[in-house]
Amino acid sequence: MLKAKDIMTKNVVVVGEEDEIKKAADIFLEYKINAIPVVNENKKLTGIVSETDLVYQDTNLHIPTVFTIFDSIFYLGSSKHFKDDVQKITATKIKDIMNKNVFFVKEDEDIFNIATVMADKKFYSIPVVNNGMEIIGIVSRYDIIKLMSSEKEKQ
Repeated sequence: MLKAKDIMTKNVVVVGEEDEIKKAADIFLEYKINAIPVVNENKKLTGIVSETDLVYQDTNLHIPTVFTIFDSIFYLGSSKHFKDDVQKITATKIKDIMNKNVFFVKEDEDIFNIATVMADKKFYSIPVVNNGMEIIGIVSRYDIIKLMSSEKEKQ
């Protein structure tokens, strides 16, 4: 049974939480990847930033409808969602646009489980970490497709 360690890319490009968003844009263009793990100053995984996160900065801001009654303001929709949108659109640092709820695996995770999560959750890349949450690799859809292609050649 193949594991993450058998197909993962070991030389992982990462960005820091405090890096400027432009750095991520430059990395996406240079390496032609679609997600970059984010690390803190201790090199521990804290998030992931995707191409979609960057594209989100150029979207239109949807201002919520409000109405007032007796000097009180009521939002139709979520004011928290609006606040989050404003923060992402005006962000300059990676930490402001990254996804903090990162799905990650250990190096002994079964490839079929990883592929299932990728398909179900529409993830393009999944970081591989050690017990100290340091990134030791990344498995992308491309890695799984390469595996499928090499297995087909063996038949």
